[in-house]
Amino acid sequence: MKIVSLFSVVRGYNIPIIVLAQYLSAIFILAPEIRALDILLDFYLFLIVFASAITIASGYIINNFYDSQKDLINRPNKSMLDRLISQKTKLTVYFCLNFLAVLMASIVSWRAFLFFSAYIFLIWFYSHKIKKYPIIGNLMSALLAVTPFFAILLYFYNKISFEDIENHMSHFVVISAHAVFLFLLLLIREMIKDLENLKGDLVTNYRTIPVIYGEKISKQIITALTISTIFPVYILVNVYDVGYMDIYFYVCFGVLLFFLIFLWKSDSKEQFLKLHNLLKFLIVSGVFCIVLINPSVLWHGRELISNY
Repeated sequence: MKIVSLFSVVRGYNIPIIVLAQYLSAIFILAPEIRALDILLDFYLFLIVFASAITIASGYIINNFYDSQKDLINRPNKSMLDRLISQKTKLTVYFCLNFLAVLMASIVSWRAFLFFSAYIFLIWFYSHKIKKYPIIGNLMSALLAVTPFFAILLYFYNKISFEDIENHMSHFVVISAHAVFLFLLLLIREMIKDLENLKGDLVTNYRTIPVIYGEKISKQIITALTISTIFPVYILVNVYDVGYMDIYFYVCFGVLLFFLIFLWKSDSKEQFLKLHNLLKFLIVSGVFCIVLINPSVLWHGRELISNY
């Protein structure tokens, strides 16, 4: 049961999705000119992806540590499971994971070491201080969620010479559009979580947008953010070629339209939880739909692995 509890604390069900998202992003978005097999067998990339995964796991631990009182109100069942492991054990695992992450990063380069050291600090600072404040807490949470993708982006761009940077500018715009779309979805999800956790935030004095400005203002901001997803999607679908992934974006628009209608009719924790899960589904399905950018890569990859 303690193993199950630790799995719950680090949200082990999320980690494989994050690892898969990083590798698929590397193959189909960040470095499409490199063979898929070369990316999969890149030892230094593996270290960066693994360091990202355990840093995120440690981030869940420290977030759980600071939110233990709030979670008793918002998620009583999960909180009781998480409490099977003592706070001391959680902190021990937290420091061990962080040490392992920076050790792996230092093998890659001193820049990677600094990157992950800063990332670990920002996760702690967010959990300790920033998350209790409106707007900046939501923005920082969404930014921290996409930071691992910047780690592998910097890894590939460090291999590019200054002469080739200009040739990769259009590619950088595509990557930025994907990042902005994901950032907006994550930001919307964070604001839905604030509506979902309103009761616990009030009791524990978290100054979130619904607590300070009310549900109506929060819903208006979520609506504006949802509408703003049109801009990065327009760039990806109409300006640049994203293959069959445009099907995913079209489906997203239909789902987000339903999301907004249901948002304005929602007024209970259960309803906001359904909206939260809907956004989770869009984000996770988006990970798997990355392969639609160029499905032929999968077939070439299978042939190469068989030959290898």
